Amino acid sequence: MSKAKNRKLAQQRRRLRVRQRLTGTPERPRLSVYRSLCHIYAQIIDDTRGVTLVAASTLEPSLKGLGNTRDIEAAKKVGQAIAQKALAKGIDKVVFDRGGYLYHGRVAAVAEGAREAGLKF
Repeated sequence: MSKAKNRKLAQQRRRLRVRQRLTGTPERPRLSVYRSLCHIYAQIIDDTRGVTLVAASTLEPSLKGLGNTRDIEAAKKVGQAIAQKALAKGIDKVVFDRGGYLYHGRVAAVAEGAREAGLKF
């Protein structure tokens, strides 16, 4: 097996291990983070219905003015954007799903931005 395949399998295992402990309910939906090389995405999901309630990413027109979509500042803006959308829909408490990534860097910045904008974890 190649290194890349081993790394991918390890990440999938971490993601599943985190998801075994976390589920989004209507009272406390799940804030899921996905990190690609160029962008960062966040969704608030109700797992009981299997529905995405709110989503935000660096691809949104409101966040297009960012110079670099790969840095911590961009991730923080995504966290603030998703928190504003969630509060507008009446969602103020969430469970944070780091998606198998370390709680560090861009993933932590999304959480910080969401907390600063008013979401409670």
